[in-house]
Amino acid sequence: MKRLLLLALGLTVTGAALVQGVSVSAGEPGFYGQINIGGYPSPPVIYPQPVVVAPAPEYAQAPPVYLHVRPGHEKHWKEHCGEYHACGRPVYFVSDDWYNKEYVHHHHDHDHDRDHDHDHDRDHD
Repeated sequence: MKRLLLLALGLTVTGAALVQGVSVSAGEPGFYGQINIGGYPSPPVIYPQPVVVAPAPEYAQAPPVYLHVRPGHEKHWKEHCGEYHACGRPVYFVSDDWYNKEYVHHHHDHDHDRDHDHDHDRDHD
């Protein structure tokens, strides 16, 4: 029994260490949070109007932010807005399909082009 408990604790600690080392940025698959639309046309959103939980005075004149959230979080936004640091602000939820097919693809291509440009510059130094 003691051996089983130690094994379970070891797996828990190892799993926690692995999770702490993971970092995902906007534009990568698996990222959830605020995204910068930049020069994009308005993306498809889940609700046509921005959603606000407990409007805050500091965001009264602020434009809505675009968020990519885990599936289902938009339906229970009051329970999840704190995870995204977006309680009190108007938010649009971008569709998961658009994020993964358009936004990730665009950022992948943009990063690839930027990396290629840096490699090109190194060849001519």
